[in-house]
Amino acid sequence: MGLALLVVLDQLTPAERLAYVLHDIFAVPFDEIAPLVERSEGAARQLASRARRRVRGRAHIQDADLSASREVVEAFLIAARVGNFDALLAVLDPEVVLRRDPMSVPAGGAGELHGAAAVANQFVGRAQATQTALVNGSVGVVVAPYGRLIGVFDVSIRGGKIIAITTITDPARLRQVLLAVLDD
Repeated sequence: MGLALLVVLDQLTPAERLAYVLHDIFAVPFDEIAPLVERSEGAARQLASRARRRVRGRAHIQDADLSASREVVEAFLIAARVGNFDALLAVLDPEVVLRRDPMSVPAGGAGELHGAAAVANQFVGRAQATQTALVNGSVGVVVAPYGRLIGVFDVSIRGGKIIAITTITDPARLRQVLLAVLDD
């Protein structure tokens, strides 16, 4: 099962996901699926059909979206690591917003920064212990020096530019983030 399929499956309702996976992947008959999803056999068939349409229709779109998003995030990280301010500006929307977890805001610092220059200044020359990952189903960044997770950047992208970065460093919040490794 590809990563994009897993992301699409995650967006199905539990009943759709169960009916689809049991029938289409494990060949379980609908009369056995119906009691599990607490529906009639016909309704179970409809759940699987609806899920199948959503999976087929979105999996290829999801692959393209993930690929394009990953390119933007990787360009951002490379520019940050090497300290290329202009390259950072090139991947940041002019109105980008950086929302910092209260735990990571320096004393007297702002919780939010607005604008490409202000956000680029926060990352230029930094990001050595970062890598791209799926963060809650979208391409984002994991901060894990020496393999120890200390933060996540939830990145929003529109039109090939980063429009928002939300940092998560609070251990309680980090435990709630869904992370997945991106295949090379």
